[in-house]
Amino acid sequence: MQNLFDLSGKVAVVTGASTGLGAGMTLGLAGAGADIVLVDHRKRDGVLDAVNEMGRRALALNGDLTDSGFIQLVVERATSEFGKVDILVNNAGTIRRNPAVDFSEQDWDDVLNLNAKSVFLLSQAVARQMIPRKYGKIINIASLLSFSGGITVPSYAASKGAVAQLTKALANEWAQHGVCVNAIAPGYMVTENTRALRENPQRNEAILSRIPSGRWGESTDMQGAAVFLASAASDYVNGHILTVDGGWMAR
Repeated sequence: MQNLFDLSGKVAVVTGASTGLGAGMTLGLAGAGADIVLVDHRKRDGVLDAVNEMGRRALALNGDLTDSGFIQLVVERATSEFGKVDILVNNAGTIRRNPAVDFSEQDWDDVLNLNAKSVFLLSQAVARQMIPRKYGKIINIASLLSFSGGITVPSYAASKGAVAQLTKALANEWAQHGVCVNAIAPGYMVTENTRALRENPQRNEAILSRIPSGRWGESTDMQGAAVFLASAASDYVNGHILTVDGGWMAR
């Protein structure tokens, strides 16, 4: 059974790899045996060093994922350094908060370009190598706002709805080629993006009161789901959105 979750010899590209949920998933994948390409918008060495300390090979690439040229560079460098890409985790994202009536066009574009457009372009670029090999695991990071609209985050909700639908659309096309495309929808997690909610006493209490587990999620809570969807244990799982939410959606 342990062999089903073994990622030894696999190469994973993780975006937003060095902080928050991305850091947790990166360390989980490395712990299961994968070599890692860490993609971030700026240089951070902590998680890279931790992966190296596990005895895994690691490469850090820094740039703007809303730039299609950088996306191509990521795939080219990953392939030249490691020979292949087996796993892609589309985790990088951003959020802007403002009432919809005041929401700016720039905030709309910034969020959709990173959270949705880059997910498609990077998945497309990686799939062009996975499909001929008849193997690949693509894991998108959706959200509870893939299912509901949220408050004062119209572009984020739209982008995460797009991620959920894109996950299904790509699975429909690529499953026949041995490429599994799934998503994880995190619940309310301790990240920089949720700081404003956690620091608002009313919102924090309202959120916690609905979570059956009674706590905010941590980045380590994402590790098992990521390893499962990256491994042979999920070879017949495709187009699925796995909630990791402490039971929020069950309420």
